[in-house]
Parts: sequence; structure tokens; C-alpha cells
Amino acid sequence: MRRSCIAATIYILMHLCWSGPTATAQSMEDLNLQMHGYATQGFIYTTNNNWNTADTTDGSPAWTEAVINVTVQPRPKLRIGVQPRFFLLGNYGNQITLDWAQGDYKVNERFGFRMGKVKTPIGLLNETQDIDSVHLWVLLPQSLYAIANRNSILSHYGGVVYGTIPLGDSFGELEYRAYGGQRVLSSDDAVFQTVRDKGISLPNGATGPMYGGTLRWQTPLRGLMAGASEDSEHTSGAAVLGALNGSLQATHFYQPYLYGIYERNKLMVGGEYTRQALQKTTSFVGGPTIFIPKDQRAWYLMASYKLSERLTGGMNFSYSLDRQLPVSNARYQKDWTLSARYDVDSYLYLKAEQHFVDGSEFGYSTSDNPGGLKPNTRMTLLKIGVSF
Repeated sequence: MRRSCIAATIYILMHLCWSGPTATAQSMEDLNLQMHGYATQGFIYTTNNNWNTADTTDGSPAWTEAVINVTVQPRPKLRIGVQPRFFLLGNYGNQITLDWAQGDYKVNERFGFRMGKVKTPIGLLNETQDIDSVHLWVLLPQSLYAIANRNSILSHYGGVVYGTIPLGDSFGELEYRAYGGQRVLSSDDAVFQTVRDKGISLPNGATGPMYGGTLRWQTPLRGLMAGASEDSEHTSGAAVLGALNGSLQATHFYQPYLYGIYERNKLMVGGEYTRQALQKTTSFVGGPTIFIPKDQRAWYLMASYKLSERLTGGMNFSYSLDRQLPVSNARYQKDWTLSARYDVDSYLYLKAEQHFVDGSEFGYSTSDNPGGLKPNTRMTLLKIGVSF
């Protein structure tokens, strides 16, 4: 259903591009065709615990990503784009998926809308987490932007309305985004790893309605932005446990985000907070009902400084605590991170990052740590990337 929806959307948008009063085909130059993307190769080494299904305690190069996006502008106010992605991390991915495919019609600065598979405008970094080449970090703060959850939170099927409202020289401007549609999660999505660890599979994945919005205040103080987002979702799907059939239901939850960032000259500082409270209920015909409550409080602080024209350094602290879990190292995660990026030229870049992780709330699976999860992990990440 999701493929046919996207196909229909693209067909309608392309029809609008090339049809009109004159019904004359447009040249590639007229369409303002643009292609951008990047490719990265990473190396991971961890102590104590294997990370995200990769054999990282022995060192692993099983981390490859390639992204390309293509956009055309057939009308002055209409832009159409698509972004496929190849991703491999341990046992996750190893396939090409669709990040987004959308039509964007901007009436003016105050109002525009997008439709198709669109990025979900929540939090400080969600709309840019698919663009590795613009970030200092090898990994974004994992308490809010866990790499295993990227596919599940980046985009949704539906629409977004957006705009910017000027508030005058004394008050800056207000950016707004409101969205709605359907969250569609595939059966092999990494977000279901904890469910799979319990022997439960979701053969058709999970889906459900979602809606929310974002307000960002670009303050009169140059470089300072403060924002808030709200996300509401209700997902469900068929579940299988051995020979038993059942269903998984996640309670209708509301998730707030509060964040801010200051960027001036060579300095950047920022932070974000969120809370997610919900309960997943998996019930089986003639079998057990499994309740998985969650009350996660997560936040991070980050800072970076451009040390030279090509070298940037930074650090962040990421924290998460699930108050519904029993007291153990699996209840929380604290991650101190040191990062460096060197731009060889305008196309090639190198990244290095050291993580000091206490706790194992997420990113670790019992299936690839059969001896049990240790309370702390030290993780070294190296990445080389090329962008165009």
C-alpha cells in the first residue's frame, strides 16, 4: 500500500510538471535538476559489549551508507525530490530504502506544503539526521537520535505545512511546521530489536496514524534559536510468537521536545530534552499477554568549535533513563563523546569519535551478547566520507 501511495503521488506530481496549457515537455535545464549525496565507510571498535548486531568487540567495518537525492523545479514554486539510501550496520539494512519522496509547493514565505513521504519535523536534528556530510558527529546524540531508529523516525507518509512569520526587528521570526499522516515500519526495522530478542516477530511490520507540530523562534540575538515540538502516534501490527498469532499495540502517546542552539562565528552550543511515555501490549490467541511499559526521559548537551579552516572539534553528553525498567544497567545510558572532523577538501572528509558509555538501555542486543550485557562500554568510531 505504501509503495502504491508513493507511486501515485509521484505520478500526479510529474504529471503537473510536464502538463499545462502548452503541454510542452521541459528541458532538463528548465527543470533545474540537482543531484547531491554522500557515501561513507565506518569502522567500529567496542569493549565489553557488541553494538547494534555487529561484532564490534573484535573491530568491525560493517558500517556502510550511501545516499543520493535528486530534485527538480518544474515551476517557480514547485519542487519535487526523492532520496534513496543504502545502509548496512551489522545485521541491519544491507538494502536500498526510500528516505523521502515528496512534492513541495511554497506559496510564499508564510505558507507552503509538502506531500508524499516527507521528513517528520520534530526535534532539533531529525530533519538533518540523514545528511551525514553536514555534521561534525559520527553519531548524533544517541539518547534522542539512536542510529538504529533512524528509519523509524526520519519520515512518514502524509504531509507537512510550514512557513515563517516575521515578528519585527525587536522579536525575530517564528517558524512553524504542522504534519500528519501514517507511520509505516517494516518488519525488519531495527526499532523492533528488543521485541525480536523476546522471540516475537512482526511479519507485516507496524503502522498507525501520527500528527504533531513544531515552533522555532529565531530570536533577535543573532545565532540563537529556541524551539519546541510535539509528536503523537499510535502504532500496531500483527505479531507471531512460535506457533501463536497475536497483535502488538502501542498506546496513543504524546512526545514533547524542547531544544535550543546558539551558533556564532566558530562556536556552536546546543541541547535538547524529550520524554516518551507509552505501553506496548503484545497479546496472543491462547497464549500470554506481554506488557512492555516505557517512561523514557532523555536529553543531551553538545558543543563544537572550528579549530581551523579544515579541523573541527567537539564534545557532547547524552543521557537517557527509562523509569519503568527494573533497576539495572539496562535502565539507563550515559554517553560522554569526544569528536573531531577534518575536511580534506570540499568533497572528502574524515571523522573520529570516542564514546565513554555507562549503561546499556539501547543499542545493544542480547542476541549478539549471549554472555549478558556489561555495565559499561568504550567505543571508538572512525569514518571516511565523500559528498557531492
